[in-house]
Amino acid sequence: MHNRIKKLLVIAVLAAFTVNESMAQSGVTGINAANSTLRTYIDPVSDLTLAIGAVVGIIGGIIVFMKWNSGDKEISKDVMSWGGSCIFLLLVSVIIKSFFGV
Repeated sequence: MHNRIKKLLVIAVLAAFTVNESMAQSGVTGINAANSTLRTYIDPVSDLTLAIGAVVGIIGGIIVFMKWNSGDKEISKDVMSWGGSCIFLLLVSVIIKSFFGV
């Protein structure tokens, strides 16, 4: 009975190593597939970020122009907030591409 337990233990250990090795191969394949899939999304996301920045810039420009025309003297805060958001979106687009090496 004692030999049978040893044989079962050896078989279980060998099976565990076999499963681990096969899982490692599929893990590397999965990581490579995720990497290539992620790289296909970089350009569209970057372009979308630039488009959103352009829309925000146009809306901000119109709002600042309307305030300036109505005689509001305190437009510097609006210019800084709208301009800052446009610059942020522009930099995010550039940083995304440089971070992923595209």
